[in-house]
Amino acid sequence: MKRMILPVAAAAMLLTSCVSLSEMEALQARYDQTSKLYNQSQQELLEIKEENAELTRQNQSLNAEMGDLAGTRRNCERTVDSLNRRIEQMTHHYDTTMENYVQEVAGKSRDLTRAQNLLSARTKELNDKERELQARQTELQQQQEDFNLQRSELLAKQKQLQAEEAAARAQLEAKERELEAVRESVTKALTGFADKGLNVETKDGKVYVLMENKLMFPSASWTVSKEGQNAIKELAKALEQDTTLHIMVEGHTDNDAYRGSTAVKDNWDLSVMRATAIVKLLMQHGPGINPSRVEACGHGEYAPRVANDSPEHKAMNRRTEIIITPNIEGLLRAMER
Repeated sequence: MKRMILPVAAAAMLLTSCVSLSEMEALQARYDQTSKLYNQSQQELLEIKEENAELTRQNQSLNAEMGDLAGTRRNCERTVDSLNRRIEQMTHHYDTTMENYVQEVAGKSRDLTRAQNLLSARTKELNDKERELQARQTELQQQQEDFNLQRSELLAKQKQLQAEEAAARAQLEAKERELEAVRESVTKALTGFADKGLNVETKDGKVYVLMENKLMFPSASWTVSKEGQNAIKELAKALEQDTTLHIMVEGHTDNDAYRGSTAVKDNWDLSVMRATAIVKLLMQHGPGINPSRVEACGHGEYAPRVANDSPEHKAMNRRTEIIITPNIEGLLRAMER
């Protein structure tokens, strides 16, 4: 609009005043220049309008795009909000899980600590047991060595004992043969008195000569009868053949009370006197008998063979026993080894 005002003003000036030709030319030149500028301005304005229209279209397109972007933004914001909530939930879940995990790890750590302490205690106990076992094994090994040594000694001792046992058995068999020989000799010597109250038997490695009082002594007397003297005489001859024999003479009574008026007061005294009387007869008729191996003792009524409950049983208890034992001192020494 400013470019259109300039030619009009120039024309007005020409009409209201007189100007020179040079001024007119100058004005015309300026007018032409101004017209040219005006036309250029019009062209530029047209271009600007087209550009403005294009910009308007672009602005509208941009506004549309901005609307789309705003929707997209709102969707993104909603998505972000949703993701934030999800993140919060996951963060809470993570925190809860981590807290539980930490507590669990702490619990596991405590359990592990207790387990380690228990393992340490068990390990110490095991080490103590192992040391104890090693000591015990050493002790057992020493005991085994001692046992082996003792076993060797015992085996040697066993062989020695077996040899000694065999020797003792041989001696015992010899003594048994000797005992049987003594029994046969005594039995043969006393054959004539077998039916007169005299009996010979073998028991416990000894020869027993049992003589009833009806053969040996009158009632209440310790004087040997004639028949009894003959029996002792024959027995002495048989016994003096072996001076190693041990001879024990025992006197026995029944339980009837004996009341004497001499030094012999009771059954004890009577049984001793009878045993002594027989010993003296043995020494008299058997000078080869070793006196140091002869003994006399009295049992009175206190070693009965049977109960004193009848006259027959009392007669059996009134007796004299001569117990003959072969010399077994060597045999006993061998057995004691």
